[in-house]
Amino acid sequence: MAFTLDIPQKEEIKKVVEEQVSLDTETTLMISDASKEKGQEILKADYTDFAERKELTKAIEEFGTDVVKQSANKNTLMKNRLGDLSKAGGEAGEVARGLARLSDQMKDLDPSGIDFLRSGPLGKLFSPVRAYFNKYKAADTVIGEIIDSLNTGVKVLRDDNTTLEIEQASMRDLTKQLNQKILLGEELDVYLTAQIEHQKVVNKDPEKIQFLEEEILFPLRQRMLDFHQMLAVNQNGIIAMEVIRKNNYELIRSVNRAQTVTIAALNVAVTVAGALYNQKIVLEKVKALNQATNNMIASTSRMLNTQGTEIQKQAMDTNIQVETLKEAFRETLEALDSISQYKQKALPLMKNTITEFRELADEGEQVIQNMEESEIMRRRPGEGE
Repeated sequence: MAFTLDIPQKEEIKKVVEEQVSLDTETTLMISDASKEKGQEILKADYTDFAERKELTKAIEEFGTDVVKQSANKNTLMKNRLGDLSKAGGEAGEVARGLARLSDQMKDLDPSGIDFLRSGPLGKLFSPVRAYFNKYKAADTVIGEIIDSLNTGVKVLRDDNTTLEIEQASMRDLTKQLNQKILLGEELDVYLTAQIEHQKVVNKDPEKIQFLEEEILFPLRQRMLDFHQMLAVNQNGIIAMEVIRKNNYELIRSVNRAQTVTIAALNVAVTVAGALYNQKIVLEKVKALNQATNNMIASTSRMLNTQGTEIQKQAMDTNIQVETLKEAFRETLEALDSISQYKQKALPLMKNTITEFRELADEGEQVIQNMEESEIMRRRPGEGE
């Protein structure tokens, strides 16, 4: 059979089994020659002799009995044992349960379903990433126990396959023996049938023909039916064992994948989830910083805009307006005119006042002189005593 990576179907396995239990050319020729010799011995036997007659009928009745019994015993044994074999891979088997538990753990630890940035009143108190990694640490122990269980199941499966291979080899050997018996019986049937038909034509010994047909050919064909039925049973047994064996190998590969790819994928997922969480935290902080910066720039721009306009407006407002300046100049000029007019009017008055003050001063000076002279006179000796 050509090498292929496709999973073999039952029909393909059956074809391979048939090829494995088929007879080679040398064996076929040998059996063909033996069948002719046995047929000639049957024809030459004295059917009227009770001993020879009994020997012939007994040989036909016991033809292949040993192989049939071995096959029957083997099939009965396998029927019971197939129920026990590969229990690890059954629906309630250790491997099946382990793979199911591992699948549940993987689904539970899938980081895609975790909200690492939960918001709300509990956001500061509850850390999703801490809870997730605590869950991972707790599940890691469980996963380790599951892997140990799967390893135990794999050992059972390998032991089952070893047993199945031994049983298959034994069944193939019995099937080959059955094929030899079938070929011998068919060749003998063909030879005897031809001889009986020939004797009918030449009208020889009707009693012998009856003996050959009823005591030899009839039980021989019954035995052939038994052989073919047992052959089909054996082939089905071999096929069933092969299917179980290949399914066991698939389960073993599944466990190996679970131990390598699946667990590695979980570790990568957890690591990446943590890294992405940290990156997201940094991104959120950068986003917040950028937002604060943008707000600051926007606020500064608004301040510059508002204050700049206000400054410009205030600068314009603090300048002396033209009308005010004109009014000031007008009032100033009026004041100057008033002052000028006042001065013009005050000059004569001031002159008269000065003259009056001068006259008063002269009068005062005269008074003072008189007072001084009186004092001097008063201080002269002998005067006033």
